[in-house]
Parts: sequence; C-alpha cells; structure tokens
Amino acid sequence: MQRDEYLKLAEVEDDMWYFRSLHGHARRELELRHATSQPLSLLDAGCGTGGLLVRMRKANPNWIWTGIDFMPLACDLARERCPGCEIVQASVTALPFADARFDAVASVDVLSQVPYPNDAFAGVRELARVLKPGGTLVINVPAYQWMWSYHDESCQTRHRFAADEVRRLFESAGLRVSRLTRWNALTFPMIVAKRKIFVRRGETSDVKPQAPWVEACMRGLMGLEHAWLGLGAGWGWGTSILAVAVKS
Repeated sequence: MQRDEYLKLAEVEDDMWYFRSLHGHARRELELRHATSQPLSLLDAGCGTGGLLVRMRKANPNWIWTGIDFMPLACDLARERCPGCEIVQASVTALPFADARFDAVASVDVLSQVPYPNDAFAGVRELARVLKPGGTLVINVPAYQWMWSYHDESCQTRHRFAADEVRRLFESAGLRVSRLTRWNALTFPMIVAKRKIFVRRGETSDVKPQAPWVEACMRGLMGLEHAWLGLGAGWGWGTSILAVAVKS
C-alpha cells in the first residue's frame, strides 16, 4: 500500500466497522480451534499498523504474537501500538522463520497485495511452512475481480479472488480447507453502488472515518453476519473471502 494509506489505516482501524468485523472473524476462527489456556505462538503475516495484534492481545494475553510487514513505516507504527510483540520487516513470500515455528498464522488482506498467481502461491507455501502440524491458517482476501475500483487502485491491490482460487492456494501448499465463505454480504449492494455506480472524481480508498449513522448501520449489519457465521453457516456472496485451513 501507499504511505498515505498506512497512515489512514493507523487512524481508523481500531474503530471502523470493517476492521472491527475483519478482526472479529479472525479472532473467532482462531479461538474456535485453539481454545486453551496454554501459551501459543502466533504470526500476523502482513500486520500493517498492528490493528489485529492489538485486538488479539487484549482478548488473549497469554498468546505470543509476532508480526511481519513489508513496509518499514507499517513496522514502525505496529511497534508503537503493540509493545511486547516482535515486529519484523519481511515479505510474506520469504518469511525469516524456521519451519513449524507457529501454532497458528493469520494473514488478512495481504495476499491480494502480491502479484497473482506466482507470489500468492509462494506466500501460502511460506505460511504453511512456518505453521506447526495441526496448526491453523486464517486468511482474508477481497472477492470478485469485476469489483475492481478506485479503492483497489488506492490500496495497490494486485488481485481480487474467486473462491476456487483461494481453495487452490491452500491445496497447493498441502493444507486442508476447513472453512471457506464470503462475507460483507449484507453490505454488498451498498458497496457495489458506491464503488461501481456512484463514483466521485478523485475518490481514494474507503479506509476513512464514516458518518456516525453509516458506522452504526454497518456495525449492525456486521453483527448479524457474525451471528450467522458463528452458527457455522456461510455466505454465498460478499466483498471478501474468509478461508481457514489446517496443516496435516
């Protein structure tokens, strides 16, 4: 992402409805599969400015988190926001860690930032390599290449994914897919309209503070989505794809 996008991200990701929901999905899937009081070692692969690390450490203070990001600015901001976490500047395609280092790995909205298909496949192989047998990998990527818009250009997204592409990423790395669903489903018509129909000249990414009524509406819809996914159900449409896999 561009420098300005990282600065915007650091300002809004603790409160904005999208990141609250995204991080909530990652937390649910990790806690569901790693319900233990024992210390666990986890990696946030592409930690950005540290939003997921902040939320997960508050919820699970016994978990030991490491974060990596390719951008020095992101690493500096994450270190400021996440004292006690190890933050390393590195690429998801070349992780500086030993094999089977982590109990679980999360990589949210990161694989869309590297060239597809070569680097995306290489990235998932690296994520699988550093994962312990029986460990969990949680990823999130934007859905539907036809939804490409000013938002992707501003965030320097390289690829928006189809569900079958995500499944192939996991299977190519020898991972067993345990969950694959779209989400951001109830907000889907509004986001399509904003990004594809009612586009304003000079628009940048949608990572920005929203009007209070918009934020409240979006949080309410996300609450319904989380309740549905918490029951083990899924969504057949939506702007994002959430996928969970296990290493044999």
